[in-house]
Amino acid sequence: MALSLGGLTAYTKQLVKPLLTSAVFDAKTQQMIMSGGIVIPNVKSSVAIPLLDTDAVFAAQSCSFDASGTTTFTQRTITVGKIKVEEKICPKDLEAYFTQEALKAGSTYEDFGNSDFQKVFLEKKNARIAAQLETAIWQGDATGATANTNKFDGLQKLIAAGSPVDANVSGFTGITGSAVATVTQSNVIACTEGIYKAIPVAVLAKGDVKIFVGDDWFRLLIMAYRALNLFAYNPQDAKADRSFVLPGTNIEIVAVNGLNTTGDAYAISLSNMAIAVDLVDEENSYKMWYSEDNNDVRYRVEFKIGVNVAFTTECVKFISAI
Repeated sequence: MALSLGGLTAYTKQLVKPLLTSAVFDAKTQQMIMSGGIVIPNVKSSVAIPLLDTDAVFAAQSCSFDASGTTTFTQRTITVGKIKVEEKICPKDLEAYFTQEALKAGSTYEDFGNSDFQKVFLEKKNARIAAQLETAIWQGDATGATANTNKFDGLQKLIAAGSPVDANVSGFTGITGSAVATVTQSNVIACTEGIYKAIPVAVLAKGDVKIFVGDDWFRLLIMAYRALNLFAYNPQDAKADRSFVLPGTNIEIVAVNGLNTTGDAYAISLSNMAIAVDLVDEENSYKMWYSEDNNDVRYRVEFKIGVNVAFTTECVKFISAI
């Protein structure tokens, strides 16, 4: 809406450069789908993912033509969220604080301070948008009340509405009794390996299956494997992008911030994941201008985005708390 300066005190000579900002994370899941999944551009509202399935029925050879088998066409729909982020900034509000160092000389400001100051603002704004998109891609609910997650349905809701394989059963985890209510360091290996066991063989053969977990699950898993002191495997070799290969398999465990605090995890092949946009990277195409009519600086970015999976039956879910 506007500048919030309540955390500052009246001006004392301070350095405005470098301007430090708090940490945010990027839209990691979005990047992975864009690089290895289904990307559908030029979507203004919704789009159908056309799906084809066919069988092959063997018949004995003969002199006649004996038709058998069926080819089926279905579709999955992606409905994009139409999102905008706007902010208006009155540079005069910066005069009473150390931020005055970023302002140009004179009482009329036609920009948002010097280039370094503006660069930090734009980079942080773009990073914040990416962070919120990461959460929405997984936790989005178009019927919800939270502004940052109610613009389109996320993967959790979309997969749950289909027919995914449930890995939170003793047949996969080996944990007897009821389903695992809370993932802990003592059971996280069994839970993760249960997800691996639940992946359909045909899906496993695709070679691009990832097990997506939150960073909290990922940390528990690293600590649990480290405690086992496996001589042939060092979980501390995890990649800088917060991923590592499940020991004895070729399946990568990927930590995504969109699943943080949920306790849920999913095994999905990248080629089964789809993202629809109006324009690729549109969320990074911002406008920032000085409005003479309003005597302030304005920021705006608008974009469309939506996600889905092609086949929920090829997804594995593990629903719990953490």
